[in-house]
Amino acid sequence: MYFLSHQRLFHIAIASTAVLLLASMLICQAREQPYVIATATPGGTYYPVGVAIATLIKVKLAPEEISLTAIRSAGSRENLELLRNNQAQFAILQGLFGAWAWHGDGPMQAAGPHKNLRAITTLWQNVEHFTVDASFTRTGNITELRHLQGEPFSIGQKNSGAEGSGRYLLNRLGIAPKETLELVHLSYGPSAEALQSGTIKGMNTPGGVPVAAVSQAFAALRDKLVILGFSEEQLQQINSEYDLWKRFVIPANTYESQSKAVNTIAQPNFLAVRSDIDADTVYLITKTIYANLSFLNNVHKATKIMALNKALNDLPIPLHPGAARYYKEVGITIPEERVVE
Repeated sequence: MYFLSHQRLFHIAIASTAVLLLASMLICQAREQPYVIATATPGGTYYPVGVAIATLIKVKLAPEEISLTAIRSAGSRENLELLRNNQAQFAILQGLFGAWAWHGDGPMQAAGPHKNLRAITTLWQNVEHFTVDASFTRTGNITELRHLQGEPFSIGQKNSGAEGSGRYLLNRLGIAPKETLELVHLSYGPSAEALQSGTIKGMNTPGGVPVAAVSQAFAALRDKLVILGFSEEQLQQINSEYDLWKRFVIPANTYESQSKAVNTIAQPNFLAVRSDIDADTVYLITKTIYANLSFLNNVHKATKIMALNKALNDLPIPLHPGAARYYKEVGITIPEERVVE
């Protein structure tokens, strides 16, 4: 009879334990559903709200083994690339970029229509904040950006939603950004710092009110800054291609020493998801968000506009079937064109 040595038995036991541990890990990984939500840079609204959504899902859906991690990005344009390449499964997007992606227009034209894209819900309004040195403006209208001829102006970080929508708005109004301004590509926080130091004379920082970077700049410079507004005629001009923007009034004193209300405009932000994420997961995430709106409201005031009766407002792409299931369950009528299987 052949007997194994104690040392040999010990090695076999260790190897067997390792195999069992590895098998256990693989089973857990197979059961877990770790997803990524792409946001933007700190200083705006996408990042803090994206982190809040991820935290909410981690806590509330832990029993379902659904996990969501928020990552920083340049914003909407990069988020679309992350979704397309499955480096992120969820993302916060501007309505304009959603429309571009779905139709294969604008900067998304080369990549073609992104038909693997679905919506979960409208979030908050992305309010246009074109903030400039007050010495360059008298009326406070957006056309006065022309007075900054050749001056440094932060249009937004490269490949960001701020840059894309900023260029789009100005071009729609006949203000050629590249020819009018010395364009600087900074994210929100650095834009506010550069404005404070005088390195730039204005910045484009769209976001939910209040935008942290705008608050920072006004706290330092006070009445030396002005947020430019838009006329009704300009709003119609902007919406002649995509009917996305609505009137938005920033109340007086939203920002320090901002003594007058600002008649600006806003487009929708929305939560997007890849179409191949299973319906049960999207259903649970949608349900969890709307069951815990007060949590998001405490993170950022912009989310206070969110409500079930506004969940489908101005969505530029079709709903994910999982989200549609939840809305039907709570009695919301969904137009047929909103759902694409």
